[in-house]
Amino acid sequence: MLIDTYDRVATDLRVSLTDRCNLRCTYCMPEEGLQWLAKPDLLSDDEIVRLVRIAVTQLGIDEVRFTGGEPLLRPGLVSIVEQCAALTPRPKMSLTTNGIGLKRTAVALKAAGLDRVNVSLDTLRPDVFKTLTRRDRHHDVLAGLEAARDAGLTPVKVNTVLMPGLNGDEAPDLLAWAVEHGYELRFIEQMPLDAQHGWKRDGMITAGDILSSLRTRFTLTAEGDGERGSAPAERWLVDGGPHRVGVIASVTRPFCRACDRTRLTADGQVRTCLFAREETDLRGALRSGAPDEEIARIWRLAMWGKKAGSGLDDPSFLQPDRPMSAIGG
Repeated sequence: MLIDTYDRVATDLRVSLTDRCNLRCTYCMPEEGLQWLAKPDLLSDDEIVRLVRIAVTQLGIDEVRFTGGEPLLRPGLVSIVEQCAALTPRPKMSLTTNGIGLKRTAVALKAAGLDRVNVSLDTLRPDVFKTLTRRDRHHDVLAGLEAARDAGLTPVKVNTVLMPGLNGDEAPDLLAWAVEHGYELRFIEQMPLDAQHGWKRDGMITAGDILSSLRTRFTLTAEGDGERGSAPAERWLVDGGPHRVGVIASVTRPFCRACDRTRLTADGQVRTCLFAREETDLRGALRSGAPDEEIARIWRLAMWGKKAGSGLDDPSFLQPDRPMSAIGG
């Protein structure tokens, strides 16, 4: 069990498979990209599977989310999913992706045992997409979403970040589109994820702003805390249901008290929080020949020291020095 001093138990593991990405989203990284991790520093496929196995069989993890960077850039992804799906007990498995490579991989990922996907899409406008991502790939994302839905990687969740002056007016249109296509839309407050530290709290589109915009066209009925559990998204029924929309208010309505996550970076570090400033090395233990029990002990000790909150609700919050692409969303 991964328990901390606030009696939170981590059952959800986020695994970053790579720090690389084929987009250059303005709120994530500079146009020229970042200095990527050297290949020897990355966990190998076997090391990833071993750590997931330890987490599932010894530490109580029952849900695994593969992230990046862009996880579809990992050559061994399908094999990793297949091996993790063979674990006993079998964890629920999902993937967070920009969707560009889903059209060619969705069927194989479903066959390997992946349960569902989260796809990032911030706009319905191809020109705005190009401005936000610095790439002309909007059509590929739409095709990937459709492929994921057709392959049965459902529910397909669409993650959207709204920014003033770019896509801040699109919330109602995005929800209408998601309802029409059978996707579950989730708006995420913009967080300080950019390596260039350009994020500013002032002017950020908040959860309250998003909900006010949606209510100009839809009737929203709150599901309630009983339905939410430890999930980060507050959810509302759209026009009485069955469709739902979620809002992840990481900045204005932190949900740290219910957090059930532990994170594994692409280079084998345990992070207790997306915005933690400390990491605990598992890669070194793996490569020095430590047995599973020792790795589990190190992991438990790391999670025991998890802080009460992320600090995002503090106006004096300082952005982490480590690029978020290696940590995973």
